[in-house]
Amino acid sequence: MFSAVVLAGERPGGSPLTRALGLKASVLIDVAGKPAVQRVVEALSGADQVSGGLLCGPAKSVYQDAPEFERILKGTSFQWLEPESGPSVSAIKAVLTLGHYPVLLTTGDHALLTPVLVDSFCRNARTVGGDIVVGLAPYAIVHAAFPHSKRTVQRYSDGSFCGTNLFAVMNPTGLAALEFWKTVEAERKRPWKIAQALGLGFLLRCALRRVSLQQALQQLSGRCGCKVSYVLINEARAAVDVDTVADRDLAQSVLLQQGYSA
Repeated sequence: MFSAVVLAGERPGGSPLTRALGLKASVLIDVAGKPAVQRVVEALSGADQVSGGLLCGPAKSVYQDAPEFERILKGTSFQWLEPESGPSVSAIKAVLTLGHYPVLLTTGDHALLTPVLVDSFCRNARTVGGDIVVGLAPYAIVHAAFPHSKRTVQRYSDGSFCGTNLFAVMNPTGLAALEFWKTVEAERKRPWKIAQALGLGFLLRCALRRVSLQQALQQLSGRCGCKVSYVLINEARAAVDVDTVADRDLAQSVLLQQGYSA
């Protein structure tokens, strides 16, 4: 069985959502009658492949000031864990706190997550062979479903993909990828350092779309010191997280169309 880590921390000063909507935490944004993070916890709790885990975030002061979090976790197999200063170090702390593998990583704003989607990803992650496995959705499927939604696209010589905020750390070696993420995150204000870490020639070939997805993962595996694999998720909803008001409106429309509500 997988244990799950739900990342729900925020950067100092809060996110644009917390400021715009007056929220105590951005993952509390209402999506069709429920906070986004509640929908995530419910999806994980309903999955056959997952047995509890940790909600890593928000900060202790926010958690204590927002009784919604205790209500959301009550009766579940999830416990709250205070986050670190950023998502990568929070993820590392949470995985080490659990102390066993495999671990499913996702985010507290993944409001369209479903038990079926979670189970499918976890089962496939076991079969592809990797220390850490990332979920990717084909951009063509995402664009066909949500043509007006702005999504970040990874473009390779053999196709374009969107991230899904689903990651499986299959064993202790997979932590090396999280450590590499920590290094990249620490240098986010110095992009030339990130370029050096990834390899300038490699980035140029990526920009020219001369690198396949598999070649990109092989390069990343070499830099991380562990095998990075992927699972294709042929569901557009997997690529939608709720970090803007527009994304909330999109997620809400999807849920209401499918008869979901509070």
